[in-house]
Amino acid sequence: MSELVKPSVVLVHGIWADASSFNKVIPALQKDGYEVVAPLCNLDRLAGDVEAVRQALQRVTSPAILVGHSYGGAVITAAGIDDRVAGLIYLAGLAPDADETSQSLQDKFPTNDFRTHTEIADGRWWLRAEAVAYLANDLPERKRKLIWSTQSAPSSDLFDQKVAGTAWATKPSWYVVARDDRIAHPNLQRFVAQRMKATVFEAPGGHISMLSDPDLVIRVIREAARAAAAPHQQTRNARVQKEHLYD
Repeated sequence: MSELVKPSVVLVHGIWADASSFNKVIPALQKDGYEVVAPLCNLDRLAGDVEAVRQALQRVTSPAILVGHSYGGAVITAAGIDDRVAGLIYLAGLAPDADETSQSLQDKFPTNDFRTHTEIADGRWWLRAEAVAYLANDLPERKRKLIWSTQSAPSSDLFDQKVAGTAWATKPSWYVVARDDRIAHPNLQRFVAQRMKATVFEAPGGHISMLSDPDLVIRVIREAARAAAAPHQQTRNARVQKEHLYD
């Protein structure tokens, strides 16, 4: 049997972050032979971030697995309708339906006082220093300080924006639920995972699983990549067999 064709992997970060949030994941995937791209989201407009992912999809050489963390889940939900996308992975990700925004989805579930530790200034949504204890509750203090120092503040109305496209309705999906998440309620995560009929994994940690439990995230990506590769390899084998009929 010929070797399965490896899909590409496109990693999409959340708010207050950038592509470096996947630094514990990327080297292992590259060592496995995966082509990995992690585009930068400007966090100004959802449409602009979706377009950044679509541009990344034009640069990869094989069908892609999209991985979205937190707000990045909303991005891959819209961008994932692209024909080059073979599957979706959500890491504590938002996954609004066609009639929802990221905010209206979150409003359906319990909240805590996290937002009282943030502020709106100059049209951006900023973390105060104490807010990182919610965002990275299972990371050591030195890493929390680094997250706060390097935060990428989103537009204050980013969660109220909407872009057409609900990829999880038609594409195979995987979901990593963060059981101790203090940002996106775990029941919200379980709800959207069930709604999209995802293959579900639960991580006993906080919101940023690719930093606190990178081995699990890598395992899920590998599983999704194998599942995505198989149909493409079957199609390739069928094409080769058909060509042999005419030899």
